[in-house]
Amino acid sequence: MKKTAFTLLSFLLIPIYQLAAQAPTGGGGGSSTIATFTNGMERNPGFFTYYWDAKKGKVWLEIDKFDTEFLFYPSLAQGVGSNDIGLDRGRLGQEHIVKFQRSGPKVLMIEPNYSYRAISNDPLERRAVEQSFAKSVHAGFDIVAEEGGKVLVDLTPFLMQDMVGAAQAIARTKQGAFKFDASRSAMYLPYTKAFPQNTEFETIITLTGDNPGAYLRDVTPTATAVTIHQHYSFVQLPDNNYKPRIFDPRIGYGGIEYFDYATPVSQPIMKRYISRHRLEKKDPSATVSEAVKPIVYYIDPGTPEPIRSALMDGTAWWNQAFEAAGFKDAFQVKLLPADADPMDIRYNLVQWVHRSTRGWSYGASVIDPRTGEIIKGKVTLGSLRVRQDYLIAQGLIGDFAGATAPTSDPMLQMSIERLRQLAAHEVGHTLGLPHNYISSTQGGGEFGRASVMDYPTMVAKIKGANIDLSDAYAKNIGIYDKWSIRYGYEQFPNGTDEKQALDKIINDMHKTGITFLTDKDARPEGSVHPGTHLWDNGNNAVDELKRVAEVRRMALANFTAKKIPLGMPMATLEEVLVPMYMFHRYQVEAAAKVVAGQVYTNALRGDGQPVTSVVPVQEQKRALDVLLATIDPAFLAVPKSIQALIPPHPFRYDPNPREVFKRRTGLSFDPMAAPEAAAGMTLQMLLNPERISRLVGQSALDPAQLSLEGMLDQLLAATWFKAEPTDSYQAEVKRLTDKLFLQKLIDLSSNQDVTSQGRGIALLKLSQLKNKLTAPSTNPKLAAHHLFALDQIRRAEGNIADVRPSNPQTPPDGMPIDTGQEWLSPECDWR
Repeated sequence: MKKTAFTLLSFLLIPIYQLAAQAPTGGGGGSSTIATFTNGMERNPGFFTYYWDAKKGKVWLEIDKFDTEFLFYPSLAQGVGSNDIGLDRGRLGQEHIVKFQRSGPKVLMIEPNYSYRAISNDPLERRAVEQSFAKSVHAGFDIVAEEGGKVLVDLTPFLMQDMVGAAQAIARTKQGAFKFDASRSAMYLPYTKAFPQNTEFETIITLTGDNPGAYLRDVTPTATAVTIHQHYSFVQLPDNNYKPRIFDPRIGYGGIEYFDYATPVSQPIMKRYISRHRLEKKDPSATVSEAVKPIVYYIDPGTPEPIRSALMDGTAWWNQAFEAAGFKDAFQVKLLPADADPMDIRYNLVQWVHRSTRGWSYGASVIDPRTGEIIKGKVTLGSLRVRQDYLIAQGLIGDFAGATAPTSDPMLQMSIERLRQLAAHEVGHTLGLPHNYISSTQGGGEFGRASVMDYPTMVAKIKGANIDLSDAYAKNIGIYDKWSIRYGYEQFPNGTDEKQALDKIINDMHKTGITFLTDKDARPEGSVHPGTHLWDNGNNAVDELKRVAEVRRMALANFTAKKIPLGMPMATLEEVLVPMYMFHRYQVEAAAKVVAGQVYTNALRGDGQPVTSVVPVQEQKRALDVLLATIDPAFLAVPKSIQALIPPHPFRYDPNPREVFKRRTGLSFDPMAAPEAAAGMTLQMLLNPERISRLVGQSALDPAQLSLEGMLDQLLAATWFKAEPTDSYQAEVKRLTDKLFLQKLIDLSSNQDVTSQGRGIALLKLSQLKNKLTAPSTNPKLAAHHLFALDQIRRAEGNIADVRPSNPQTPPDGMPIDTGQEWLSPECDWR
């Protein structure tokens, strides 16, 4: 069935399996009774009863339910430990509705196609749809014994395969060619169990291969053999008392989609419903009532303190939203019992997962594909993320007098506050909610904070001569979160028109100034709305960039050896420096969206919302001025006092290349690498092809608007046509920025994704620059600079393929810097 996908790592979705189980060497091809065949085996009764044959290492499944649908999904009980490969402990695979169907001596596991339906009482109409689209057979089994309407099959070959696509994930991340090795795989009995409503199997799976990549070598004791644990869940489907709730694009929910061919021609054939847990009031007539069955989330007991308490606190924030929806104590948080299986379908879980590098956090759910009902919520939190937050706090306020931080540690306090917000964010995904990236501009106050479903960065404030982190993160659920939970979970009195009641919730939300925009509005580099971005803050992106730039200035001015504890190698200061030097990176991206930006909503016809409007010209020009300040040589230059503190890394302290600036100077710190990365980032955002084309279009519609030629003139004035600084280092930084802009202009002039007029304007500016550069210079450095530029322009005029650009240095990895992985990103965190 179709479902909105919220996971960046789509390779974990399970392929369709076709597996023929081998018939056993004995058993008479089904002539034996089950009792006779299983004599001496361990019987485990439950939803599906199974038998463990210890002598042969086989699992025999007793099938007593034919043509009865149930839920099947695989998952990873023990993972690989690499964020890059993505095979994390606890990772959920795709859920499938399946049923067993018998045909003579054979049983097929069949998945119906719920993407196409006919919601009709006419069986012939339903049959017409069913026969029009393919099903999927996941496995075929030979019957080895039967009695009383039950049959026995060998389930072992079905369980002994790479069902989560681990080999494909390894190959896709270029870590080698691996394949399933049956000789090194076996059942894992401690977590193979049967319960009345679910039967669980776990296996030890080994993949073998040659030439493993660095990611694998980092996390496996012998990288040619990768052993993981796979878990398989066979689960009884919920009853039919759940009522699906319709999706509305004006408020965020994931969910299910399907074609209903019984729909009248005058109505939309695509049906969309939200994902949510089942929650009902004990007293439906009461304004506030306890729940028939509360939603309970369990925290991984393997989480250390004080992190465990922070996760419990942040997860419990959601009870505030359910109270707003009319429920009392309907959302609860408990510690997972030590003897519980975290993969068990019965537990909504917040799991603490270790990796070799910092990485994404995830909020995923097991969903009934028929209705959208959430059956299990599952959060994965990477343990190294808190260390990255602590590192950022070190750069901002660190002042180590000795080898350890003081007992009262504000850096740790900020990191713990981040974990509370992160727990609330990821749990929100498992309640059905996607990101809401406009909420950082809404909700009142200087920094908005209308939703924990945004990506916030820490709010660092200047107080006197110091940076203050006491208000770094929100300390409660946001106002949007309460509106969204009301929409998804509020139970209306009998006789209420639900559609009207839901419309009223959204209309009332809009009256308070709260709206919803998500990943597709925020993630693309050329996205258009100035209020939607990741890791930004503030009601106004331009004002916040100015404020953040000042925080960055102070952080660099205060940067000393005391940013690391006594006894640490001085070279490790670079890891602390990187997030300080790049502290403005996400606010630059946010402010760039003001240029050629458009404000819009997910308006429906007749709902009274504003539809779309262009950002006023003065605001666009103001944004451009502030962005140009970030490529000024004085802004880009790394203070010489800091450079003097950073020697090459010592033996056995090799830095993670993702955490330091790339360099062309060998072991030594490259004074040009950081300016190149930062200036390139600003130019990349401003000269995005989509933004360039919008600039052409907006000035055509309104000549008073900011135009492409106007922006390029200002960029030329800030680079090539600007006098060189007297400081020799800053002068070299300027020449570096000049060349970066020149390369961008050349790229634009031939980029087929840019409008023809946009390419023509780029060519015009290259011609104007060429004419300017012909004047001789007595300064040898400047003469060389001009000669290089003229050579590049002449090559571009002849054959663009002859241009020989340098490979620009890119910033060290930022994401994930202090929040969860996201939807439709290279590593999406939720579906």
